[in-house]
Amino acid sequence: MSRFTVLCYILLTLSLADALLAPPARAETPPFLLGWGSFGSGNGQFDIPVGVATGPTGDVFVADLNNHRIQKFTGSGIYITEWGSLGSGDGQFRLPSAVTTDSHGDVYVADQSSDNVQKFTSSGAFLGRWGSSGESNGHFSEPRGIATDAADRVYVADSRNGRIQTFTSSGAYLAQWGSVGSGNGQFRLPCGVAIDAIGNVYVTDFLNNRVQEFTGTGSYLTQWGTSGGGDGQFRGPDGVAVDASGNIYVADSGNNRIQEFSNTGIYVAQWGTLGSGDGQFNSPYEVTVDGAGDILVGDSNNHRIQKYGPMPTPTKATNWGRLKALYR
Repeated sequence: MSRFTVLCYILLTLSLADALLAPPARAETPPFLLGWGSFGSGNGQFDIPVGVATGPTGDVFVADLNNHRIQKFTGSGIYITEWGSLGSGDGQFRLPSAVTTDSHGDVYVADQSSDNVQKFTSSGAFLGRWGSSGESNGHFSEPRGIATDAADRVYVADSRNGRIQTFTSSGAYLAQWGSVGSGNGQFRLPCGVAIDAIGNVYVTDFLNNRVQEFTGTGSYLTQWGTSGGGDGQFRGPDGVAVDASGNIYVADSGNNRIQEFSNTGIYVAQWGTLGSGDGQFNSPYEVTVDGAGDILVGDSNNHRIQKYGPMPTPTKATNWGRLKALYR
């Protein structure tokens, strides 16, 4: 066998090995950029910030749960405005638990104890609402998660009913999937909802300690996660987000950390421990990714928002250099 043939054989073998390598777990963490907020009811203060979303222009909207309001900030944490108060009327809330925006910048709020969704302009002007308590189509029992897709369809995690419901941007009912249970496509308290660039839907299943992935029409695709504190395990996963590259970020609230996965559920990285310092958390209930790839976390029991730069991109080691040296 010639030296050239041997080298070709080595090339094929090493190329196949590289192709089969899973995305490597890594120790890098995203750079901490800033944090803002403290406990209270004043401008820029929070009493359990559980929902975080960013708009098309980079503004940040926070669902301030126990203050029954939405607060709006610049991307650097400067307070802009707020709206909402305790009540059941238009523009009022009873435990707003999740917030999202659409392509026009309009804001949608899942109002947990009023069992409805309300829609506003980006400055807080009331536009509409839908839903009431119940189990039939378009009704809710403690909606805790909300997201929009590229067509501005609205996906709501109807938590106590164990399902996802979808609506037009004006609140017309479209479809639903899920039921209470632990099987594929079932939920025990679905909380977070995120949608990737091709329309696949990721749902955190809080009491089943897992993430499930579906098509945009609700067909089950896959799942990952079990109960525990190890890599890829969860204790009460709540918020979920997808970046432009399809990486999945999960707010693992009971483990006080954020975990990153590939879009097929392969564990990639994590950061966070229990504490109140930069990069530490106390029950992080929400995570979102803005248009620049920065990662924002609702650090709920520390009553603040933390913002990080994009996760470092790992360099994949291959055998090409060694092969080139052999050939020479």
